[in-house]
Amino acid sequence: MALLQVLRPTLPILIGASVMLTLSMGLRQSLGLFMQPLTQDIRISVSDFTLALAVQNLAWGFLQPFAGALTVRYGFRAIMVAGALLYVAGLALMAGANGFLSVMIGGGILIGTSLACTAAAIAMSVAARAVPATVRSTVLGLVSGAGSLGALLSAPIGQMLNEGYGWRMGLAGFVVLSLLMIPAALYAGRVDKIPLPKPADDEIGNSSASVATRIAFSNVSFVVMTGAYFVCGMQLVFLTTHLPSYLAICGMDPMLSAQTLGMIGGFNVLGSIFFGWAGERWNKLALLGGIYIFRSIALAWYFTLPPTPATTLLFGAIMGFLWMGVGPLVAGAVAEMFGLKWQAMIQGLAFMSHQVGSFLGAFGGGVLYDALGSYTMAWRIGVALGLAGGIIQVAFALIRPSGPPQMQTA
Repeated sequence: MALLQVLRPTLPILIGASVMLTLSMGLRQSLGLFMQPLTQDIRISVSDFTLALAVQNLAWGFLQPFAGALTVRYGFRAIMVAGALLYVAGLALMAGANGFLSVMIGGGILIGTSLACTAAAIAMSVAARAVPATVRSTVLGLVSGAGSLGALLSAPIGQMLNEGYGWRMGLAGFVVLSLLMIPAALYAGRVDKIPLPKPADDEIGNSSASVATRIAFSNVSFVVMTGAYFVCGMQLVFLTTHLPSYLAICGMDPMLSAQTLGMIGGFNVLGSIFFGWAGERWNKLALLGGIYIFRSIALAWYFTLPPTPATTLLFGAIMGFLWMGVGPLVAGAVAEMFGLKWQAMIQGLAFMSHQVGSFLGAFGGGVLYDALGSYTMAWRIGVALGLAGGIIQVAFALIRPSGPPQMQTA
C-alpha cells in the first residue's frame, strides 16, 4: 500500500511504459513462430530469415545509444512515438513480403530501429526518472515484469492465426497489436514533464554526451558488465529465433512452441519482480552473473535430453524466470553509477554488446544449422560462453564492487 501511494502520481507513465515494452518485446520475441511457413512460402532460406533478425538486433543495439542521447534533446515522447510508428510499418512490410528484401527491411531495419526507441533501455529510463530512488529497483522490476507479458499474449495469438489462416494473417494480427504502442508511448511520454534532480558540480549530469561516454568506458565495473551482457543477447535470441524450428524438427506439436514462449513470458513476470526486489538488497552485478550461469545450466540440461512437452514447458518456465530479470539489474546499476540524465544513452552503450551477441545467436544459429543439419554445436557454444561470462561477472563483482566513479569532467 505504501508503494502504491508513492507511485500513484506517476502510474499513467509507468503503465504506458509497461504496455509499450510488453508489445515491443513480445511481438519481436514471437517472430520465430513464422520462420518455417514464411521461408517455405516465399522461398528464402532459414539463414536468410535469421539474417534479417540478426540485422534487427544489430540495428537495435547500435542505434540504442543514439536514441538515448536524442531523448535528452527532444524528450522521450517524440522518440517513443516515432519508434511505435516504425514498428507498425515494419510488421506491415513483413506481412506483405514476397522476397528477402521485404523481410530484411521490415523485420530487420525498421523493427530494429523501432526497438531502439521503444524497448527496455528507453522504458526503463522512463520508469527510473518517474519514481524516487528509494523504490527504483523494485519499480524497474515491476515494469520489466509487466513488459514480459507480451510473449504470453502475442505468441498464442500469432500461432492460432498462423495455423488457422496462414503466416500473413498471423503477422497482420501483430500489426493490429502494435498499433497499441502509439497511445502507450504518448502516456509514457508524460515523463518529460518531470524535472531531473539537480546534479552536483562533479556529477555526470553536467557533462556532454561525449564526456559521459568516456566516463562510462573508464569505469571497469561497467566494462565488465558490458562484456558479460554479450552472453545474454546470444542465448536469448538464439532461443526465441530457433526454438520453434528445433521443436518442429523433433516432431513436436507446433502449438508447443507458442505455449513455451508464453511460459517464458509468464515466468518472466515473476523473475523480473524478484530480481528488481533482489537488486535493492544485494550486489546487482553479482546477481547478473548468477543469471547467466543458471541459464547456461538450464540450456545444457534441456538440449542434452530428447524434448517432451513436459520438459519443454519446464525449460520455458526456468528460462522465463531468468529472462528479463537482467533488465532492472542493468538499469539500476547504470543509474547508480552514472545518474539519470544520460542513463538511456549509457545503458544503450552496454546494450550494443548485448546485440552483437544477439546477432550471433540469431544468424550464427541459422548458419550452423544450415551447415551441420542440427543445433548441437550452436547450443554447446552458447552454454560454454554463458558459463564463462557468468563466472567472470560474479567473480569481478565480488572482488571489486561497483560504485559511482570519480567524475572529473574538466
